[in-house]
Amino acid sequence: IIEDHWRARHREGGYEIVYTPHIGRSLLWERSGHLQFYKENMYAPIDIEGVQYYLKPMNCPFHILIYKSRTRSYRDLPLRWAELGAVYRFERSGVLHGLLRVRGFTQDDAHIFCTPEQIEDEILGVLDFSLSMLRDFGFEEYQVELSVRDPRTPEKYAGRDEMWEQAERSLVRALEARNLPYKRMEGEAVFYGPKIDIKIKDALGRAWQCTTIQFDFNLAERFDLTFRDRDGQERRPYLVHRALLGSLERFFGVLVEHYGGAFPVWLAPVQAVVIPIADRHVDYAWEVARRLKAAGLRVEVNDSSDRMQAKIRDAQLEKIPYMLIVGDRERAAGEVNLRRRDGEVPGAMSVEAFIGMAQEAVRERRLL
Repeated sequence: IIEDHWRARHREGGYEIVYTPHIGRSLLWERSGHLQFYKENMYAPIDIEGVQYYLKPMNCPFHILIYKSRTRSYRDLPLRWAELGAVYRFERSGVLHGLLRVRGFTQDDAHIFCTPEQIEDEILGVLDFSLSMLRDFGFEEYQVELSVRDPRTPEKYAGRDEMWEQAERSLVRALEARNLPYKRMEGEAVFYGPKIDIKIKDALGRAWQCTTIQFDFNLAERFDLTFRDRDGQERRPYLVHRALLGSLERFFGVLVEHYGGAFPVWLAPVQAVVIPIADRHVDYAWEVARRLKAAGLRVEVNDSSDRMQAKIRDAQLEKIPYMLIVGDRERAAGEVNLRRRDGEVPGAMSVEAFIGMAQEAVRERRLL
């Protein structure tokens, strides 16, 4: 459900969806700088026919190889490529924590290749896209951080001082343009550029790291990326790395914590359960379920031998938004008797009326 929504929003936002391998040759990670600056977070190499490969800790070098697969013109830019890519990072066993901290996870990654003149508009666009996506999932409170170099340890970072200063200014202008207060975090930048981190606050006020927007001027030089400008001259593109939800596994864990399992209707794995009162109502229950599925709703039928009250209790424990009770009266009238997980009982209504109500709740991303 989350992935389908992610793909739809990205296609609407002008992104192309790409797919890349899980492993790469050591030469790739040497050229990208990961083996120099990030090796402690990578797994040991894998020997394949005398060649060393590494599980990918990030997707960016592969997206860069896609860029380099052909000559690029200023007319092609910006290029926005997004991937739900599995990445692997070595984490000490003591810091692993359920879905919230894992060693292999799905990163909702994207890279934007653009001209220097387009960079600020692209960063601003990514910032707006990020906040819009988080609002889709019900998050309205944020804690924003600007992660920059530690000037005392320049050896930890790649690139020239003037490039770092320009990158930082571009990120600051985007934050100020949207009147977003932020905290400056020295020493928290990645090795190839500064970044904006957006932490969402859940229902209990806890902050969780999700969105990252990074300005990268280093990898374009390391991989000798170019595009031809209007005059036919070769120029260097700028690169924006960004992840909106971060790790999908962690984001799912945050959603569970935020909603306590009682997801909005559009996110609920099962949106409705049909509960026949007796065996003679089972066929009608399945008929109702087929009509709901045809309307695009996710529905189950509890046709077990349990008593009706037990079935209702099970559905409430599973936090299914809607329970549709069907018996003799409902079957005769072509109706369902609606109960909601919050305890409200709107009562009898036609199947069409329920479908309309549920579809409206999905469109508006309501809790019920």
